Amino acid sequence: MEFFNDATLMAAGHALSTILQFNRLIFLVFGVMVGLAIGLLPGIGGLTGFALLVPFTYTMDPYAAFAMLLGMASVITTSDVIPAVLFGVPGHAASQATVLDGLPMTKRGEASRALSACYTSSLLGGLIGALMLAVSLPLVRPFVLSIGTPEMLGLTIFGVSMVAALSGNAPLRGVVAACFGILVGMIGTNVETGQMRWTGGILYLQDGIPLVPIILGIFALPELCELAIRRTAIAENVQFSSREGMRQGVIDSLRNWFLVLRCGGLGALLGVVPGITGAVTDWIAYGHALQTSKNAKLTFTTGDVRGVIAPEAANNAREGGSLVPMLSFGVPGGAAQAILLGAMMVHGFIPGPDMLTKHLDFTYSMVWSIALANIFGAGLCFLLSGQFARISTLRYTLILPVIMPIIYVGAFQGSRSWGDLFVLLIAGVIGWTMKRLKWARPPVILGLVLGVLMERYMTISFVRYGTDWVTRPVVMVLLALAALVFFRPLFNALRSGELARMRPSGKIAFKLEDLAYVFFIGIGAYMLVTSQSWLLMARIGPTVIASILVIAGSTSLLYKVFFVPAKTGAAGAGGGIHMDVSGDHGEILPNSVTLRRAAKFFGWFVAFLVCMSLIGMIPTVPIVIVAYMRLEGRESWKLSLILAACVTALIYGVFDQIIHIPWPSSLF
Repeated sequence: MEFFNDATLMAAGHALSTILQFNRLIFLVFGVMVGLAIGLLPGIGGLTGFALLVPFTYTMDPYAAFAMLLGMASVITTSDVIPAVLFGVPGHAASQATVLDGLPMTKRGEASRALSACYTSSLLGGLIGALMLAVSLPLVRPFVLSIGTPEMLGLTIFGVSMVAALSGNAPLRGVVAACFGILVGMIGTNVETGQMRWTGGILYLQDGIPLVPIILGIFALPELCELAIRRTAIAENVQFSSREGMRQGVIDSLRNWFLVLRCGGLGALLGVVPGITGAVTDWIAYGHALQTSKNAKLTFTTGDVRGVIAPEAANNAREGGSLVPMLSFGVPGGAAQAILLGAMMVHGFIPGPDMLTKHLDFTYSMVWSIALANIFGAGLCFLLSGQFARISTLRYTLILPVIMPIIYVGAFQGSRSWGDLFVLLIAGVIGWTMKRLKWARPPVILGLVLGVLMERYMTISFVRYGTDWVTRPVVMVLLALAALVFFRPLFNALRSGELARMRPSGKIAFKLEDLAYVFFIGIGAYMLVTSQSWLLMARIGPTVIASILVIAGSTSLLYKVFFVPAKTGAAGAGGGIHMDVSGDHGEILPNSVTLRRAAKFFGWFVAFLVCMSLIGMIPTVPIVIVAYMRLEGRESWKLSLILAACVTALIYGVFDQIIHIPWPSSLF
């Protein structure tokens, strides 16, 4: 504890006075504004922001440079909730879980309240992360050094076990969805053996399927498709004025202070572990809140404000925690932090003991930058939230033409290949089908993100430690927690006597919707059979996961067909957690109308791709916007042309002239 002395306090005070100087504070605010703008754009994450700003920092004062960079990185997960809450479109991978309760609140006319709760919990979480960074740097070194691949494997297994919590009363469906996500994540070249897995000779698949188009397809497109099916505004009745909603959101966050504290601490702790990204942290925090909050299983996914508070507190706290291994050992948590590490070294700051002695004031300047950035970012968002909330009352023919082109651009950032757009379309169809059939979608993303890490850590652990890795104390604790979380629904069913009351129905109740089981089981069986000719290390993971998928899917299907209706039952045939709202407008439409409108929505998507392949992205945007507004919404020529010009100018100015992204190739 010698670290916490007068010299430490003096360094912290000097760092604060340095950052508060106007010439440095202005760069911090500029970074915050850039970060907020990036958070609003789906698919454009911190990596793009760092790549955009880092080249300008090489000749800057290091305090100002890193105030700007950390200001940008710290608030992306503050503003990314705006598209997530208003449209169901995650602005960043870390805002997926926020959609589950944020969008239903918007549909009730509580957008201001949801956004306010997000900003407040993000602010508090960011401050928790900054505090834990300041306190833990000198203390966490032994902890970080004790983390090996077995411990990281145990942590990923614990993360995957959260599928039980994220599947509601359908745990087996959650297992099927998670296994499907893991298998999709295994597509590509196996790093350990060089084995090509399910690539079919397609070059695009050799490096694996990018996460961004899958996230946007699974979560964003289904919500936009539902909007097109309902043909209404997102919110049709307003219960709160903007000012009242903002005030209530702040009160909600402060009232749930213990949840904020728990999830903030959880997020900061997960941030310390390299490889655990925001795409995982938000689901773990959401699952934690779901299992520990009072009556959460009855209200979560229907617009419970605690469902937006938990993931947002964890995500912003993670940013502070993720700097601990980077500053202590030079271990970045991802590609974006690798760029930040490179910028540090250019300025002469080498991670290690010097950051706690020789450069202690600079280290604390980073802590203050994170704290101040969260305050400024939340403040700016509060000022604009009233206007943002009103967007939810606009006609669908004004919202869809603006959001869809931005989603195309965001998805294209996956690998900047045409394949990203095809993956977006396929994932969108799968996501919408799962939503309509009440299959839980979060386990797909959780499996996709953690499955790759789990296989990698498992291979290294077995090669290096054999089976002894299982006996390591931390691993044993994590595996026990994973088993407790995963089998909790089964324990609850046994305790309530639900399994004992299970009786055969006496008839076969196979319905058309059960073809979803056939699809997943068929995918699992195909992958299981085709993987058997591969090298041993390349086929172990696919064999285990595909077998679990087939067994879990078959068990759930048999239970549903032969025992009880889909709406109840412990085996998991019932509806799990999904992003639908009870009483949704689309529910009252005949199936034929719903399918026709959904087909038309995805038809517009295909038309956009065809047009883009002929004349390019930029010329396609105004053509499709005008066509959609005129044909679907019967909007006036004047309004259609003005909106098309504005959206095209936005995309051209931001993505082409500022970010300089390459566009998909076209014939002309």
